[in-house]
Amino acid sequence: MLAVAPGIAAWGLMTGVAMAKSGMSVLEVILMTVLVYAGSAQLAAIPLLAAGAPMWVILATAGCVNLRFVVFSAHLRVYMMHLPRWERMLTGFLTADLTYVLFTRRFPDPSDDPAQRLAQQAYLAGNCGLGWCNWVSFSLLGMALANFIPGAWGLGFAGILALLGIACSLTSTRLRVVSAGVAGAVAVAAFALPFKLNILVAIAAAVAVCLLLEKPATPPTPRSKPGAAA
Repeated sequence: MLAVAPGIAAWGLMTGVAMAKSGMSVLEVILMTVLVYAGSAQLAAIPLLAAGAPMWVILATAGCVNLRFVVFSAHLRVYMMHLPRWERMLTGFLTADLTYVLFTRRFPDPSDDPAQRLAQQAYLAGNCGLGWCNWVSFSLLGMALANFIPGAWGLGFAGILALLGIACSLTSTRLRVVSAGVAGAVAVAAFALPFKLNILVAIAAAVAVCLLLEKPATPPTPRSKPGAAA
């Protein structure tokens, strides 16, 4: 996790600056940083909050931006079902994009062995803890330094680069490349929509295209038992 910590720190710093300059109070910035803990959703919601968008638009935008965590949760379910509910909920809250990616690379398959389960739990807890502390500390630092950091530094563009870096690292299949291309093209084409609705349209278009292109897995042909009647 330490290898990717500088990127998370830069992203958190930029998000803290953006929240502070959006007109939110200090208490609101602190609560959003500590309790929401979702950089892309926060960046999507901040301009909507500043523009006075309806609550349903803000919630729908944040929900669509974070739809990937539903997939993460479904994948991690087999790793976590032996844990108490409160621990699963806490792990789900603290799990971010890179903690999920690093965990699944280290442990590609779940295990029933108690020692292996403990190792997986410890690895994920360490990654989640470092990620959360890193994000929160630098977001609050960005809030504190917002008035001293000039806009000419281009922190907003730095945040876009951080998101692009994460997105590019996840486009490991042709279908994911297609989904990213469709989402980007639709987001640009629908840019004129109010309240950043082009984000919702882009996500819906990418999901629809991928559902049409994805081929269902072919179930394995059952093997006939030796000696079975033909």
